[in-house]
Amino acid sequence: MTASATTLDLHIVQRIRKLAVLAGLIALLAVAIFTQSVGGPDAALHEGIEMLGLAAIILAIVGRGWCSLYIGGRKKAEIVSRGPYSITRNPLYIFSFIGAFGIGAQAGSLTVGALFVLLTVLIFTQTVRREEQFLKGSFGEAYAAYMARTPRFWPNFSLWRDEKELVVRPEFFLLTLRDGLVLLLAVPLFELIDKGQTEGWLKVLLHLP
Repeated sequence: MTASATTLDLHIVQRIRKLAVLAGLIALLAVAIFTQSVGGPDAALHEGIEMLGLAAIILAIVGRGWCSLYIGGRKKAEIVSRGPYSITRNPLYIFSFIGAFGIGAQAGSLTVGALFVLLTVLIFTQTVRREEQFLKGSFGEAYAAYMARTPRFWPNFSLWRDEKELVVRPEFFLLTLRDGLVLLLAVPLFELIDKGQTEGWLKVLLHLP
């Protein structure tokens, strides 16, 4: 397969990933609409889990912005192996998992938060495999060596290496920041769901921890 064909295939995979994430989020939102946390929206545990989720969303936004300072515009041009990319090959996805938990946790339920994480892990794992094929084809042994020493997801902090200086591309940072801020829409959305359940507009079929 030629480099251009591989690149085109990667674009298709990424497009499918975005559609799969959107479809999965819609399905999980349907679950959230008809379920409620044990104790209901006014319980202290419910509100505590919501706050934990908000903290996770903020961490995801900051973390994704941090990663973009290293990777922005470089992914297909060079092997980025410093900063967060020295301890895991996919730190952007790691922070996306954290953000996914934060979205689900706005339901006040750890179960819903876990379901959101599971969905993103399943989808992104397939995407990562195709990205790895592309990068191995582009960079050969150099990328294979990077794969061998650096975990796919779970960070190995003993591997930390950094640059003294970075050439930052503001447009990529701002784009990543904009995409991350969209996660905050989960807060008013789930508050609306809570209100609908409390007022009886939405029928609760199941209570989840």
